[in-house]
Amino acid sequence: ERAIHVGLGRAAELARAGMTEENTRVKSMRDRLERELLARCPNTHVNGNPESRLPNTSNIGFEFIEGEAILLHMSYAGIAASSGSACTSGSLEPSHVLMAMGVPFSYAHGSIRFSLSRYNTDDEVEYAVNTLPPIIEKLRAMSPFAADAARAAAAAAPTRA
Repeated sequence: ERAIHVGLGRAAELARAGMTEENTRVKSMRDRLERELLARCPNTHVNGNPESRLPNTSNIGFEFIEGEAILLHMSYAGIAASSGSACTSGSLEPSHVLMAMGVPFSYAHGSIRFSLSRYNTDDEVEYAVNTLPPIIEKLRAMSPFAADAARAAAAAAPTRA
């Protein structure tokens, strides 16, 4: 029993020692990941409060495609992530938490959760922001929902005389 207490105490010390890094370098990587993906992938939305959230976690919704398809392609590329939120891992349904937050279904269904840590590198973030946009583009090209949205936008656009 004493060994458990000593181990728990050491784990708490290590966690405390890493908190500053978690709240600065890891947050910076998360922010870069989000900024780059939003800039490179149209119809993309960061889910959640931009200020009050964990520094290591990002939940991004990619409209018109399914999160599971994104994850499959990311896995082939060597990028680990999860769909939806932690409470719905393994489910094909959009996160009830995202839905309760008012995230539109079309974004919630294509939401991916990225979890970073002090063990991640800037090169890994760079790889993700360069690898993910072509995956999103490819999946949207196959998506009937994206095609329907494009047709609706074209029909709503003013015509030139």
